[in-house]
Amino acid sequence: MTHLKEGDKAPDFEGKDQNGNSVKLSDFAGKKLIVYFYPKDDTPGCTAEACSLRDSYESLTSKGFAVVGVSTDSEKSHQKFIEKYNLPFTLISDPERKVIEAFGVWGKKKFMGKEYEGIHRETFVIDEHGTIKKVITKVDTKNHATQILKELGMA
Repeated sequence: MTHLKEGDKAPDFEGKDQNGNSVKLSDFAGKKLIVYFYPKDDTPGCTAEACSLRDSYESLTSKGFAVVGVSTDSEKSHQKFIEKYNLPFTLISDPERKVIEAFGVWGKKKFMGKEYEGIHRETFVIDEHGTIKKVITKVDTKNHATQILKELGMA
């Protein structure tokens, strides 16, 4: 698993959102972008993380951030997740793991003593020039938006 770090250029990703529309890094040129990777729609930790970002969405956008979530779930699963929790941001469906692997967040995980391959819950904050400003590997799912702003010195 290669891992991007602060100061690296963000991968020039492209994926499909919950409506089948193409989403690329270049769509956010000149904007700050939060790209968060999560394992599965509508599970407790992932829901808490998405709702934290939803609840602070106005605060994030007022500071110039766009928000994009990425998982291997289908477009249809993303649509249901967005509708159920009233999420105001884009979710990329990445079943082929192109975006996930470009960011280096796919790899070995352990849960209840079992090892398996999966998405590591991580968040990347990308500046207006496409440079990674912050990588958060220990995500506080319940307070993720606040965590991001604190780590950037904006809270």
